[in-house]
Amino acid sequence: MRTAPAPVTALSPMLQRLADERATGALMRDRGTLYLAEGQVVHAESPATPGIDVLLTTGGGLHRDGWWEAVARAGAGQRVGRYLVDSGRVPGGALELCHIGALYDAAFFALAPTRTPARFRYGVSHWIGPVRPVPVDAVQRETLRRRELLERIWPDAAGDSAPLVRTARPVDAPVPPARRRVLDLVNGVRTASDIAQELGRPAFHVLVGLRRLAAAGLVEAVRELPAATAPGRVALPEVTADPDVALLRRLRDALEAL
Repeated sequence: MRTAPAPVTALSPMLQRLADERATGALMRDRGTLYLAEGQVVHAESPATPGIDVLLTTGGGLHRDGWWEAVARAGAGQRVGRYLVDSGRVPGGALELCHIGALYDAAFFALAPTRTPARFRYGVSHWIGPVRPVPVDAVQRETLRRRELLERIWPDAAGDSAPLVRTARPVDAPVPPARRRVLDLVNGVRTASDIAQELGRPAFHVLVGLRRLAAAGLVEAVRELPAATAPGRVALPEVTADPDVALLRRLRDALEAL
């Protein structure tokens, strides 16, 4: 007897309601937009992630001229995705894989906790056109899985959005090639999103690499300097819910020494 999937925690009650309504349109949140068609997610975008154009032209074998030609055709009424496949520039399977990767990548950031109210515009569609719709439950389930994975790797999210810097700790073990390419771009100015754009890789994959590098003591977030304190006043430590990163590193070093 087949077991029904466990219920998914609603990361966005509004998104869940729109899915139940089988709504079509664009759900605009603080860190990205989810496009729905009949209650399913058909595309997602976030400024924190490379767009599908970057993924296709960097790792998908599509020349940029081919992309812009498809965009021009879309302006004439034909969807970009359909034109790329019909013209033979991108195989249908490759487009689906790239699209689903971009969708889950952007949705992870778009569904991040926020205090900014979401807005929904009914009837809005995305210029990429239909590729493969994804149920809202699947998007929320994958987003939760990704959050839990990052937490297991290194429970400090400071480096997810701040500029990153290499530490003075020597690299005493081989770094896998994909992670090495990420490490080589850490310069004290670039953020995880900047590195993802530079490499043309999904931003979540870059976050995984950076969290592993942080757990190894090789990178850390650039911390903001405290504001100058007025003479005669005592600066009190900031109250924060973040984990004690120094303690975590000491525990890690102690475990490595066993």
